[in-house]
Amino acid sequence: MKFDYHIFKSMLNGYLGLHMDRARRPTFFNVAETYPALDAVTKAYPAIRKEFDQLAAEGLTLPQYHEVDSGERAISSTTPKRWNVFVLECLGYKVALNCQRCPDTCRALENVPNMIQAFFSILDPGKSVPKHEGPYLGYLRYHLGLRVPKDDPPKIVVNGQDYVWKEGEAVLFDDSWPHEVVNNSNELRAVLIVDVRRPLPMTADLVNGFVTNVVGRRFYGRPVARKAEAFARGDHSEALNVH
Repeated sequence: MKFDYHIFKSMLNGYLGLHMDRARRPTFFNVAETYPALDAVTKAYPAIRKEFDQLAAEGLTLPQYHEVDSGERAISSTTPKRWNVFVLECLGYKVALNCQRCPDTCRALENVPNMIQAFFSILDPGKSVPKHEGPYLGYLRYHLGLRVPKDDPPKIVVNGQDYVWKEGEAVLFDDSWPHEVVNNSNELRAVLIVDVRRPLPMTADLVNGFVTNVVGRRFYGRPVARKAEAFARGDHSEALNVH
């Protein structure tokens, strides 16, 4: 029988939803209380910012989000300007060449439990992201502001609630709520994104861990990391042919 992603996602979300108050689940979370290891990443901001600045100064051609994750095409490629990413790790697959460029950032991420993926997310000046929602309930998303325009700073609107990024400040939110980025600034915006498994009761966490570490690792982590690695080598044609 052919694997149907949408049916699988619906069943998984239905199961995980039984282990939380799905209709009234929080939008934003306290980083230090919910994921203390991510608070340690926030404190490493000076070193992470320095590595990002060095990376940006090199003028590398980075892939657009949908070029490493085709599932993001509808929100990455359908609006003008670029949404670039620099992938460090995805479900245990490290992008070696990228990690070599950012050793302090990777060191700060080493102690984050249940990490799904980590990458720099860079929006061109004026690049907004249309309203969308994450695919499933099993993870939370962390943003650490690295470069944020001072004039007309961009914001993310999650479940109708605004958050304006600030350099050196972190936010943790439920990516499965509808959200969008409103960006009218004239400078680039860069954040470090880290996805982590949502804290859940033991049985639900075991199910969620199996889905991310086995199913997700095979069908998402491996192809994303392989594409990112090909881009890091400068082999863009190979990256676009990876499945």
